[in-house]
Amino acid sequence: MKIAEIFHSIQGEGKLSGVPSVFVRTSGCNLRCVWCDTPYTSWQPEGADTSIEQIVQQVRSFSTHHVVLTGGEPFIMADIVPLASALRGLGRHLTIETAATIFAPAVMDLASLSPKLSNSTPHARDAGRHAAAHDRQRLRIDIIQKFIDTAPDVQLKFVVAGEGDLAEIGTIVAQLTNIEPADVLLMPEGTDVQTLQSRGPWIADSCKRLGYRYCPRLHVELWGNRRGT
Repeated sequence: MKIAEIFHSIQGEGKLSGVPSVFVRTSGCNLRCVWCDTPYTSWQPEGADTSIEQIVQQVRSFSTHHVVLTGGEPFIMADIVPLASALRGLGRHLTIETAATIFAPAVMDLASLSPKLSNSTPHARDAGRHAAAHDRQRLRIDIIQKFIDTAPDVQLKFVVAGEGDLAEIGTIVAQLTNIEPADVLLMPEGTDVQTLQSRGPWIADSCKRLGYRYCPRLHVELWGNRRGT
């Protein structure tokens, strides 16, 4: 499968924020989010074809207990199930980050689901056919529910750009079962510290009101928006 990068950093988002982790970033995505912070895995996917054995060997070279399989979209990869089993077989804690538009029975410890809101759709005049395809695929309630029902632990991570996004999030959460407010995470949209800080306070206040979790972007705060972090 095509791998954009494998690197050792800390988890910057979600329930495990701050935990040292090895990231395996697959390249290729079925969506085209307008604010995508890894365009080298979606709009212009790049990377090297890498075998499961090579991936496992690189992951094994790091001593950290946590592994994050991310993208792009890992679940478009034909070998996602055997790769997840191989990584889990190392005895590591495995998080898989996905937009939850495609399901496969991959083993994992934490399903990090990032359903895409309407704020993710690129403008038709700029993205042509990508806009319609993205909007058609971006939200699959049935797939989200399947991950919730099968994963040992789950988090729903929403990228929030404006206060209008909160109603959309509420509509999505209301359609799901077996999910707690504390499993819903609100993360400010932005790839620079200034934007994150400007949106953070009112999003945090919304989390207090709704019982959701506030999700920082620690890696951006520490190193900026760059690869390998």
